[in-house]
Amino acid sequence: MPDKPEKKTLKRRNALGKGLGALLGDSNKAESTSSSTSEKETEAVSVNIVEKLDEIAVEHIDRNPFQPRLEFQDEALRELADSIRVQGIIQPITVRKLTENQYQIISGERRWRASKMAGLEKIPAYVRGANDTQMLEMALIENIQREDLNPIEVAISYQRLIAECDLKQEELGDRVGKKRSTVANYLRLLKLPPEIQSGLRKGTISMGHARALVNVNSIEVQLALFDMIVKNELSVRKTENLVRDVIQGKDLVNNKTAQKNQPLDFEFSRLQRDLSTHFGTQIKIKNSSEGKGEIKIPYQSVEDLNRILDILKTH
Repeated sequence: MPDKPEKKTLKRRNALGKGLGALLGDSNKAESTSSSTSEKETEAVSVNIVEKLDEIAVEHIDRNPFQPRLEFQDEALRELADSIRVQGIIQPITVRKLTENQYQIISGERRWRASKMAGLEKIPAYVRGANDTQMLEMALIENIQREDLNPIEVAISYQRLIAECDLKQEELGDRVGKKRSTVANYLRLLKLPPEIQSGLRKGTISMGHARALVNVNSIEVQLALFDMIVKNELSVRKTENLVRDVIQGKDLVNNKTAQKNQPLDFEFSRLQRDLSTHFGTQIKIKNSSEGKGEIKIPYQSVEDLNRILDILKTH
């Protein structure tokens, strides 16, 4: 007699190691054959997740308290809302049921927000069972694997998974499909001062710049180098060379790159940071040896510009 097919089982750790698709049973393949559906249901049960597709009133859905994404761009949401008005919801969101008429988002908060903006009353959603720990893991891993979080949001997500799910860096690396060294590099970013973290969030500097700056022990020197990078649009390689010179104790005044790219002096650097904090955007001050200069106040959208103008009007 031929051997019976071996029954597939799925350990929870392996599911997470394969990514959110394995953990959720891959909701993107909802139209698979009945045999593959049965297999996914077996996997879902093994991680204590039950799935069904339903139409749920938008007003009965709450945002995910474990959402790692800290910023939702208004323009991108409007574009998605316009698409939803024309095409509808192509990919359902995923929620868990709290009470009879109350649900909480596991993944798909952008689609939910855009649907509300588009005026939809109901939205298609996969309803799954999940406890708080599973919610946290699924929300963080789903966002990390979309690769559109900024480095600080990724770092915070890693930190939360380690702290709240009691994981070691090696275990976290397995679950998100990253090397331990990669996880460690992201976590080190959280040691940078808020001004530099803000620059990393907004894309003022890159992950490469930040990885170089984190090797400098002095916060004042980190901030001075950060100002130099932004003012002179230094490449990652030039930044690494400057950081290496600082670590080796070389005088930046005698450094050829530094001669061409002197940072603002302490008073101007402090003023630049204070203004950036006050206006909620990365202010740039350029100052010449003659005492002339300019202040640049960037804005991300018309709404952001109006916000800045309101601040100016109150002073």
